[in-house]
Amino acid sequence: MFKNQSPQQLALFAAFSSAGLIALLVYLVSLLSAHFEISLPGLVLVFAVSLAIVFSATYYFIRYYIFRKIKLIYKVIHRHKLPSDFKAQKIRMARNILDDVEEEVNQWAEERSRELDDLEKLAVYRRQFIGDVSHELKTPIFNIQGFIHTLLDGAIDDPEVNMKYLNRAAKNIERLQAIVEDLETINKLEAGQMILDLREFDIRELTDEVFADMEMKAAERHIRLTYKEGANQRFRVRADKESIRQVLINLVQNSIKYGRKDGTTKVSFYDMESYILVEVSDNGIGMSAEHLPHVFDRFFRADKSRSREAGGTGLGLAIVKHIVEAHKQTINVRSTPGQGSTFGLTLEKA
Repeated sequence: MFKNQSPQQLALFAAFSSAGLIALLVYLVSLLSAHFEISLPGLVLVFAVSLAIVFSATYYFIRYYIFRKIKLIYKVIHRHKLPSDFKAQKIRMARNILDDVEEEVNQWAEERSRELDDLEKLAVYRRQFIGDVSHELKTPIFNIQGFIHTLLDGAIDDPEVNMKYLNRAAKNIERLQAIVEDLETINKLEAGQMILDLREFDIRELTDEVFADMEMKAAERHIRLTYKEGANQRFRVRADKESIRQVLINLVQNSIKYGRKDGTTKVSFYDMESYILVEVSDNGIGMSAEHLPHVFDRFFRADKSRSREAGGTGLGLAIVKHIVEAHKQTINVRSTPGQGSTFGLTLEKA
């Protein structure tokens, strides 16, 4: 009965009930007493006065009580101080104020729940990231330590061993440096500290330069770098040329690393009116569907053993994703085990 009543309606109900009861008692007293008699107008006056007094008292009590309770609730669910005119703003007696508060409390609970979920995801990501960094740094550090201690234990005097161990230590130091530089690049991109030098250039011409740079690596695995049929057109795009060069190098290098020996790496261009879609495809080992959502994660390796043999920091695709997103563009991947992978990114058409 009182579930959806406003405080004003509750005060009126209490006033009418109490005033009616008082008027009834007065009427009964007048019937039972020989010295007290009340007329109908007098009875109406008693009812009206009682109604006004009880309504005022009940209204004030409910208003004061609800305000105090609501203020305590708002102190809990709001992070900012309550305004000085909070009472005038929040206590509107003609409305169902309790429903309003319940709605706000539910919203607060949902927000806190989302915050807790986000914090839990961040905590999991942080733990995983720290574990991945530790794992990636551990191997080169352990190798360097082994080579240095071996040299200190006397191998420094062996001409057949000392240069070999020093060269191996130097390669591991270079790997450490590459990991640190890649992490620094990602942090700059995430923090928005990397300023893009946007200008127009020919994407086919840039790809030719990348093919020339990667030609020797491709030759080592007998992989042919080529364009898909119909990709002979030259498109001008507007982007940071050196950043996109890094993107193409990482994608082509990735296709060589995971491509099939004697296979092919193909680059395609598609005109999408306002954008140019650039795709880098290989016919290599491919990836299963469960790995695709994590391809651009830091240090993710679908084939860990092959990744370590081929080198790299495990941060290349994470950098690619951040660079593309810094251009406010998208990148995606399609892959089938045994058939190869295709990475596609969009660039603004000049």
